[in-house]
This record gives sequence, C-alpha cells and structure tokens, in this order.
Amino acid sequence: MRPLLAATLTLLATPLAAQDDRMASHCIAIADAAPGIGYLHNADWRDPLPDDFTVRLNYLDHSMFLIQAPDGTTAVTDYNGFLGQADFVPDVATMNHAHSGHWSIRPDSRIPNILEGWGDGLEPNLHNMMVGEMRVRNVPTDIRRGSGIEPYGNSIFVFEVAGLCIGHLGHLHHEPDDRQYAALGRLDVVMAAVDGGMTVDLPTMISTLNRLKSSVVIPMHWFGMSTLTRFLDGISGDFAIDVREGSDYEVSLRSLPDTPTVVVLRPAFLQAE
Repeated sequence: MRPLLAATLTLLATPLAAQDDRMASHCIAIADAAPGIGYLHNADWRDPLPDDFTVRLNYLDHSMFLIQAPDGTTAVTDYNGFLGQADFVPDVATMNHAHSGHWSIRPDSRIPNILEGWGDGLEPNLHNMMVGEMRVRNVPTDIRRGSGIEPYGNSIFVFEVAGLCIGHLGHLHHEPDDRQYAALGRLDVVMAAVDGGMTVDLPTMISTLNRLKSSVVIPMHWFGMSTLTRFLDGISGDFAIDVREGSDYEVSLRSLPDTPTVVVLRPAFLQAE
C-alpha cells in the first residue's frame, strides 16, 4: 500500500468530528449489515418514488446503472456516453477507464458532476461530495495493463442515500486489501462484475462478495447467459438467487431478505416518451 493512499484511506475510514453531519459517512461509521432491503416490481424510471426511504436502480447496460434518490437526485455508474433514446441528463456520472465500455471521451456537457475514477498513475483521483441527498465517494484500486499494473486505474464508487450504502465495484482487477475494505465500510447493495476474465476471476470475486457481506448483489459485466450461469453456480452455496425479467427494482432499509441474495436484472436502455 503506497503511503499517500494508505493515509487517504485511513482518513476516509475515520470520519472527522469537525465534519458537517451531511458529509459524515454512515456507511463507514456502521460496520454491521444494514437492516433491510425490499423490492417492488415493474417500476418505471420516470415514476416518482413512493417515499423518502426508497431508492430505484435501473440496470442500463454492461456496467451502467441509473441510481435515483428520493429527492430526485440521479447518478449513472461507469457512464459510457449512451443511456438510450431518452434525453436524460443525470446529476452525477462516474467513469472508469479499463476499456471504452466504462467511460466516455466526450461525456454530455450538460452533466454537472463528471467523476473520473482513475488517477495519473502516481496519485489517486479522490471524490467525496454531496449532490442533493446523495453522497458519492470512491475507493481507488489498481488495474492490469498488459503485463504491468496501472496504479489507481479503477475506483469502487459508493453512493450513500436514504440510509443505504450502495457500492459499484467498477472494473475490479484484484481483491481489495484490508485498508480498502475499511474505507468501503458497509455495503448493503453491491454491483459486481462477474465475467471472470477481463476483471477478477470468479473465485476472487466470490471471496470478495462473501467478505463484503452485502444483503444484495447485482451481477453486471456478464456478456451472456453462460458467463452469468457460471457465476450463479459458484455463489449459490452462499447466496440465494433471485432472477428477474425486468431491469429495475426499488430498495429501502425497511425489509431484508432472510438470506443474502443475488438479484439478476436484465439490462435495458432508457426509452423515450
């Protein structure tokens, strides 16, 4: 662990007493699993959310998800420039640059907050901001480049909203170390790349998910049913499997599956009116 990153992650894992309460991370402060996640069927991304404790997630494509907060704040993960036919501008777009499916060289200029998840190879690119009632922060990880390593080339982004801790592992190339796990804190919902080759191998990803102990895991970056099935077969001894036909679900802290659950969503771009 490089000294700068170690010091940064230590700071992230220890909220300062002088911080504004809005900026204090409840995901780091509370290490145990969150009390509750529930799902509603057939939600539309344009519909208002039912209450102040519900977040909607839409699986758009590859590793892109739309996260909608109760106050209307929106974020898109691993934004690659195309969300669908709808003319939609999120409040936040996070990007990683392992390959072009996870970032855009020409992001929509109307997006007010574009967060690059990679550093310059010497120092990480760190984010920790409030947008509406959503807090967005990142924990940098390294990526492979040919036979070498690009330091800080990926970020795990964490979205803290409505009491939930939602993590997107990005294009993860190695299991987080102890300091990175500490900086992540509690993750109630996690989006995980399960291709088993371009990112980490499946045993490493499953080990990572078991350590995170998230209530819900949403597979992404799976390319086809054979890849997805290999992941589901490998994790089914530890997680219940809930395969859905839709691309969206709503999540809150009000209910919790009895067993940690893999929820499979079908990717679908945003459609115009």
